[in-house]
Amino acid sequence: MLEKTLDHIAEWILGLDEASLTELLPAYKKRMDHFEPSREWEKAVIIFFLINAVRVKNALFNEGILKKAAPEKSKPKKDGPLKIVK
Repeated sequence: MLEKTLDHIAEWILGLDEASLTELLPAYKKRMDHFEPSREWEKAVIIFFLINAVRVKNALFNEGILKKAAPEKSKPKKDGPLKIVK
């Protein structure tokens, strides 16, 4: 049950726009930095880290895509056993 709930939350979060989330980051950081023993403060901390999780996921995703798209570096050709001597 718990795994299914987390999977549903992750699926829902994946549908959110990173740029829009990033705009919200400073507000949640400010709330998080001003500790108060309340449910609202706890939610602000969770939201702050969820936004950062989306940003990290996208950075890792983009890095993986770039690695796959980059042509393999060709190995430098080694000289054979014979050299041209002038």
